[in-house]
Amino acid sequence: MTTGSPSPGRAPDPVPPAGCPAGAVPLSGPGFQTDPQAVYRAMRRDHGSVVPVELPGGLPAWLVIGYREVHQVTSDGELFPRDVGRWNQWPNVPDDWPLLPMVGRPLPSIYFSAGEEHRRHVRMVVPALEAVDPFEVRAHAEQLADRLVDDFCGRGTADLVAAFCEPLPVLVLARLVGFPDDEGADIARVLKDLADGGPGAQDAHQRFAGHMARLVAAKRAEPGDDVTSRMLAFPEEFTDEEYMLDLMAITAAGHLTTADWIGNSVRLMLTEDGFADSMAGGRHSVAEAMTEVLWEDGPTQILAGRWPARDTRLGDRRIKAGDMLLLGLGAANTDPLVRQDGSSGGGAHLAFSHGEYRCPFPAQEIAEIIARTGIEVLLDRLPDLELTVKPEELVRRPSAFLRGSTALPVRFTPVPTTGDLS
Repeated sequence: MTTGSPSPGRAPDPVPPAGCPAGAVPLSGPGFQTDPQAVYRAMRRDHGSVVPVELPGGLPAWLVIGYREVHQVTSDGELFPRDVGRWNQWPNVPDDWPLLPMVGRPLPSIYFSAGEEHRRHVRMVVPALEAVDPFEVRAHAEQLADRLVDDFCGRGTADLVAAFCEPLPVLVLARLVGFPDDEGADIARVLKDLADGGPGAQDAHQRFAGHMARLVAAKRAEPGDDVTSRMLAFPEEFTDEEYMLDLMAITAAGHLTTADWIGNSVRLMLTEDGFADSMAGGRHSVAEAMTEVLWEDGPTQILAGRWPARDTRLGDRRIKAGDMLLLGLGAANTDPLVRQDGSSGGGAHLAFSHGEYRCPFPAQEIAEIIARTGIEVLLDRLPDLELTVKPEELVRRPSAFLRGSTALPVRFTPVPTTGDLS
C-alpha cells in the first residue's frame, strides 16, 4: 500500500492514460438523471464492457460496466487494489476537485485504506456491527419512523425524501453507534449538507468529525451497548483518529444509500402499476420493490474505485498501472449477458459491490431492516399515498454516481399521530 499522501497540484492539460482511446464519454449530463440505462446501452454499443470516460476537470478514467468484468476486478484485490495512492493522475488533481470527497485520499479508515491496513480495520469494525441485534434495529426503525410520520401525518401532504427517507436511516444509525436522539438529529442535518455538496459542505464535514470525536471520548469514559463501545473494546490498538474515521465511514456510507433505497422503492411502488395496485394488499410487494430497485435502480450506480497494481488487460482494453477504474454497479446489474431474459438473478446483484471491499454483510442486513421497516410503517400509517406530480416530473439527484430522487411530493388522507391514537 502507498502510505504517503499524494501531493496534488494543477496541470493545465490532463493527459489520458496511455491506451485510453479518444472519444472518452463525459461522466455527466442529464442522461444519468433521466435514463441512465439508455446511457449504459449506448456505452456498450460504442465501447464494450470497459468504457473510457472523462471526469470533471478533464481527468480520465475507465468505467467498468460488464457484470463479469466488475466481478473480475472486485474478486482480485492484489491486481486491482482499492489503493487511491496509486492513482497516476494525482499531479493533475486540484485541491478543490468536486469528486475528491468521493474518491478520497489514503486515510487510516476502513473505507480509504487498502491491503492489510484495510483488513485490520475490518477485524475491528465488522464484529462490532455483527453484534447489533436485528430485533433492536427493527424496534428503533419502527419507533423513529412513527415519530417522523407523526410530524406530517396530519397535513395531508409531504415531501417524503426530506421528511422521511433521508432522516430515518441516520437517526437509526446514530442510535446504534451510541448517540442520544437529539444529537442524531443534528448529524442528520450535517449529512444532508455533506450530500448536497454546497458551500456548507466543508463546515459540515468538520462538524461531523467533531460529533464522532466527542462520541469516542464519551464512550471511552462510559462504555455502553453500542457499536462504538464494542470497537473501543477490540484488543488491537487503534488511535482515536482511526476510531473517528471508521465511525464517520459507517454512518456516512449507510446514510444516503439506505435513504435512496427507501426513496427509490417507494417511488417504484407509487409509479409502477403492478406495485401501486398491490400496495394495499400486503407486504409482499415491499420486498419485491426493494429487490427490484437493487437490480434496476440501485442507490450506488458507480463506485470509485480500483487502481491496478501493474499494466493489465480488462475486457478488450489495455489498462495501465494506476489508471482509475470506476465500478459501474448499476450498469453491470443490467448487463444483457447475465440478464438475457430480463429477469433478476435473486441475490446475485452487485448493488453492495463484491469481494473484499464490498459493503460488510452485517451492514447490508442493518440497511435492509431499516429500509423495509421504514417502508412498512409508512404504508401502514398512510395507505393511500399518491404522488402530487406526474412521474416524469420527479427529479433525480444530479449525479452519475448516486441514484435517488431530490423530492417525492405526495398527498394522503390526514391521520392522527401515534400519541393521539387510543
